Amino acid sequence: MSPLSSLTRSLSNLASSETLRRAWSLLRHAPGGGIVMGQLLGNLAPYTGTIRPEVLTLEEGYARVRMRDRRAVRNHLRSVHAIALMNLGEVATGVAMMSALPEGMRGIITHLEMDYLRKARGPITAECRAPVAAAGERHEYDVQADLTDEAGEVVARARARWLIGPATH
Repeated sequence: MSPLSSLTRSLSNLASSETLRRAWSLLRHAPGGGIVMGQLLGNLAPYTGTIRPEVLTLEEGYARVRMRDRRAVRNHLRSVHAIALMNLGEVATGVAMMSALPEGMRGIITHLEMDYLRKARGPITAECRAPVAAAGERHEYDVQADLTDEAGEVVARARARWLIGPATH
C-alpha cells in the first residue's frame, strides 16, 4: 500500500497533529501536494472543501492556506463572498492550531469572528500562527488569521477561539 493511500485510509485521524504533520511531510514537495492536502482537509470537514483550500505552508503552530477566486466563491458584487472568507479563516486557524497539539489532544472551535476590511478579489491567502498547546490540559486559545490578496493587502481578519483538551474516544 502506498503512503498516500495509507494516509487516505486513516483520514478520520487527520485531526491528530502527528497524522497532519506526516501527511504534509509526504505531500509538501510533491507536485500539487498543497492541493491534495486541501482535498484531504475537505474530506475530513466537507464544508471546508467547498472553497478548495490549498495548503502552502504547514509547520508546528503555523499555516498558510490559499483559496482561488472562482465563480463558486463569489457574491453578487463579483468579489469573494464573506462566508468563503470566513471558511478560509477557519481552516487556517484550525490547521495552525491542530499542528501545534501534543499527542493525545484534540480541538474544537468555539468562537469565530471576522472583520471584512476591503473587497476580496483574486487568490486570497490566510496566514495564522498558533501557540503550542499544553499537554493534558483543557484550555482555550485565541488565534488570528490575516487574509491577504495578491498585492499583500489585508482584506479580512479572522479571530478564532479553539478549545483544546485531551482526546477521549
